Amino acid sequence: MRDHPVTPRTDAEKNAVVNRLKRIEGQVRGIQKMVEEDRYCVDVLVQISAINAALKKVGFSMAERHTKHCVSDAVQSGQGEEAIDELMEIMKQFSK
Repeated sequence: MRDHPVTPRTDAEKNAVVNRLKRIEGQVRGIQKMVEEDRYCVDVLVQISAINAALKKVGFSMAERHTKHCVSDAVQSGQGEEAIDELMEIMKQFSK
């Protein structure tokens, strides 16, 4: 729909998301090391589950912000149906 946010993210918002993603990146590197060290499968799977949960949390945080800013603005400007359809489509991907 749009290629830029209606309300740009604040520096604090950007930093919070980037820091979360860096932590997740560190977790992924940790799993790579676990595999290289031939660690117990269940331990690796637990870490994979933790990463999935962390990514979902970041995604839902982004979806919440998008809803409160971009979708809300679209509804107020008469483009709500398109914005809601777009949001629902991406939320379907999250539920897979």
